[in-house]
Amino acid sequence: QVQLAESGGGLVQPGGSLRLSCTASRNIYSFVTTGYYRQAPGKQRELVATISRGGSTNYADSVKGRFQISRDSDAVVLQMNGLKPEDTAVYYCYGRWSYREGDDYWGLGTQVTVSS
Repeated sequence: QVQLAESGGGLVQPGGSLRLSCTASRNIYSFVTTGYYRQAPGKQRELVATISRGGSTNYADSVKGRFQISRDSDAVVLQMNGLKPEDTAVYYCYGRWSYREGDDYWGLGTQVTVSS
């Protein structure tokens, strides 16, 4: 079993920045894919950004140019700049350990609120 844990959420004003960090119970560089999804009230969970084992990144159109995903030591980091009220959501860390069906894992989530 793999455990993922997010940290770094909070309340920020529009235009501000937050940095989310996700640590895992296994080597973060060994996951096939890691990243972040988010879920706003009344909406479905959606992809924010992912990073592959080889370092390739993928972003939702809504966050391109504002968010950056990277791996730092033993964590997956999501740097969020230029935050907007529509970025308000619970952010979940995601990790796929292998290509075997069901071998993917979620953190418990961290709340990000963008409001003045």
